[in-house]
Amino acid sequence: MTKHQIEVITSVERRRRWSREEKERLVAATFEPGVSVSEIARSAGIHVSQLFRWRKELCQISAPSVPQLVPVEVVEALSAPQPPATPSPISRPRKKSSMVTIELGGARRLRVESDIDSEALGRILDVLERR
Repeated sequence: MTKHQIEVITSVERRRRWSREEKERLVAATFEPGVSVSEIARSAGIHVSQLFRWRKELCQISAPSVPQLVPVEVVEALSAPQPPATPSPISRPRKKSSMVTIELGGARRLRVESDIDSEALGRILDVLERR
């Protein structure tokens, strides 16, 4: 028969209370270059998520609650821009495009969208025909 050591806990374990200074010291250490937050949490005996929560809380507290004002300079109104001399082309709503495959022969294929400009396609085919 072997003997095993058994630990009997008779008191209620309380949570550890961290002072604001201790929290700030640990949080400040996480912002040092090349430092691992996990290592800092491990060395303090806390879970890394607790340290991230303190970082979030302390950074929110230090943020200014008053909105920052930006200086504004009022100047005279500029004249309205002149409309362009040539009217802009009327934009047509695009139809749902699909791909068209053109067999060129010699195991060559050309894939273009179905709404391609026919003149542009003609120029492309002329170039490919010369090759």
